[in-house]
Amino acid sequence: MIYRTTVAFVLSAALIGSACTSEVSKTKTPVPDSNATAAAGWTAPEEAWRTVNPENLMIIDTKYGDIGVELYPEIAPKHVAQIKKLTREKFYNDVPFHRVIDGFMNQTGDGSNGNGTGDSDLPNVSAEFTFRRGADMPFTLVSAKQVGQGQIGVGFYKSLPIASQPTSEAALAPENDNKVNAFGLHCKGVTSMARTNDPNSANSQFFLMRAKAEHLDTQYSIWGVTVMGYDLLEKPALGEVGGPVPDWLPDRMNKVEIASDMPEDERPTVQALKTDHPAFQAWLKTQKKADGTFPEICDLNIPTRVL
Repeated sequence: MIYRTTVAFVLSAALIGSACTSEVSKTKTPVPDSNATAAAGWTAPEEAWRTVNPENLMIIDTKYGDIGVELYPEIAPKHVAQIKKLTREKFYNDVPFHRVIDGFMNQTGDGSNGNGTGDSDLPNVSAEFTFRRGADMPFTLVSAKQVGQGQIGVGFYKSLPIASQPTSEAALAPENDNKVNAFGLHCKGVTSMARTNDPNSANSQFFLMRAKAEHLDTQYSIWGVTVMGYDLLEKPALGEVGGPVPDWLPDRMNKVEIASDMPEDERPTVQALKTDHPAFQAWLKTQKKADGTFPEICDLNIPTRVL
């Protein structure tokens, strides 16, 4: 579980042991990011790349480099609005990663106390564990996963790994909104909101996944995914403020900005492979394992590049 420690909850290793640029120029040669997972003989035409909207791109400056997170207001509108507001108030600047667990996640966002016990002065945000997906949110099916007694399709909406009912069921929706149920998957690179044992208590603390943790799905509100600096997710120093190592010094988020607020000559232009483009299917074929099967959804890192 990932709780804010306002309820004196300590995340034990036993609990999670098994879960676990500069100048921008359109004429520059695109630089593949670390999660481009380039495959020999695979190329994508220019029209297969989409540019991440700078209004929905959060840049986290760390001593290891910049991490870029694409925000999804269409999936978690209240959480994205809260994250943007706090970012623009500079609440996240110089805030530590106060709990970092190997094979799990990097927790941060306590801009008040810096130790996991604090929040912002903004009201808490109610849960957005699932969402309704319409025809305007194309879903690229990759495989299926077991949920209870049945299965549900898993794949991608843009660069975000999600599970979703098939679009064909939209016309049968009892809500009469011509949409289907869906939820984000806690794969490496996904960003999600910390909370207390009250589902509606998210405020400012969040975490970046270092690895997949299926037990968090539909229990925490996912609001973004890493599209730049994927290789940096496992860099923050392991430990916990107030934990068993008294002299442990946490790494920090030096500065956090929404890309659209950055000077144009400092703003990275991040592009991701369109998962609803034929080029994605071509790339997917290059990811097959030796036995001819595809990797699990959380082991597929959508190619990205920075201009």
